[in-house]
Order: sequence, then structure tokens, then C-alpha cells
Amino acid sequence: MLGLTAFYHAITERSGGMEQGIGVDGRAMVTLQANRSGHYVAEGEINGQPVVFLLDTGATDVAISDKTARALGLEFGPRITVMTAAGPAVAWRTRLDRVSLGSLALSDVRATITPGLGREALLGMSFLKYFNLRQEGDRLVLQGGSQKG
Repeated sequence: MLGLTAFYHAITERSGGMEQGIGVDGRAMVTLQANRSGHYVAEGEINGQPVVFLLDTGATDVAISDKTARALGLEFGPRITVMTAAGPAVAWRTRLDRVSLGSLALSDVRATITPGLGREALLGMSFLKYFNLRQEGDRLVLQGGSQKG
């Protein structure tokens, strides 16, 4: 029983939950519940493969670890330097064919491959900027917004 309790705690700490629906204006809508740490963590997909996203409005791009990039068969593009909370880091540019969070999805999304990044992929502004975001207490509502052009 102790093992099951620890497993349940790990899941609830990691992900706060996600609801999907359609807004009154007919646009797709996803509502995320903050986890116990106050972060918005949710399951999504990159190129049809499941990933766990940590929503990060402070991240310019979607960011994934080099391990995840290799598992997805991504091309390591030009080498760049990115600023992280821990200071400058080496990263590589790449493009993601498709990124989805519930019913919200985009094609051809700019991303960075950042060695040493944790298990979660950062769902940054290269995805989020195309949606309307609204915080309601410990819930974050994302709704279909401007079209990617």
C-alpha cells in the first residue's frame, strides 16, 4: 500500500490535471490545474509521441532534452547559446513537425534541444503565443487564439 501511495503522490505532484472543451465562441479550450508546487504540468505530444510538458511563459521556445530529441529522431540544427536560470548553456535549434496539448495543436514549431534538461519538456512561447492564456486562481485556461502564419 505504501508503494501505491508514493506512486499516487508522485503523479499528483507532477501533474495537476487537464480538462478539454469548446468555448462559447467555438474555439478549442484546455484548462490546466496547477500541481502542488504551483506549476502547470500536463501530458502532450511532440511529433505524435507522448511527452510531459511544463508550461513556461519565460521560455522563448519549446525546449527538450538531448535524450528526448534523440528518442524522437530530431535533427540537431545550428548550435546556439541560450540563457537558462543557471546561466548560459549550449543548445541546438530544431523544428517540431507537430506539438499538441490536448485539443490544441500547431505544426512546424521552433524548438531548442538543451542537454541536461529534465524529463519534462518546456512548453515555451514558440507554442503558447498562438493561444489566449487566462489564469483563474490555480487554473490556467488556454484557448485557440491567433492562427500561426
